[in-house]
Amino acid sequence: MDDPDTAILEKDVPSFDVVDQKIKEIDNTIIVYRVFYFFNTFIYRFQLIKKDKMCMIEISRNLLESMNTNGSSTEQELKDIINNNIDNDECWTDFKA
Repeated sequence: MDDPDTAILEKDVPSFDVVDQKIKEIDNTIIVYRVFYFFNTFIYRFQLIKKDKMCMIEISRNLLESMNTNGSSTEQELKDIINNNIDNDECWTDFKA
């Protein structure tokens, strides 16, 4: 998990299903392409794909791990992070697979 150049598996991401669900609620055409973990900053970086565009969203490990214990305030914080990035046109850049 130390190497940020290597994508990690969905099962290794805390609350991955919640993140994926929140993204689908906003726009069901967006897919989570890959997830990276940055050990030095404890951040998960989600690469999202929509048609020919890519957006990167960074979410802290602490936030994702606390999803099951902190309830609606944590869920709202996660939703705000996702919304702010997905709604920002500057987040989306051209992507070629």
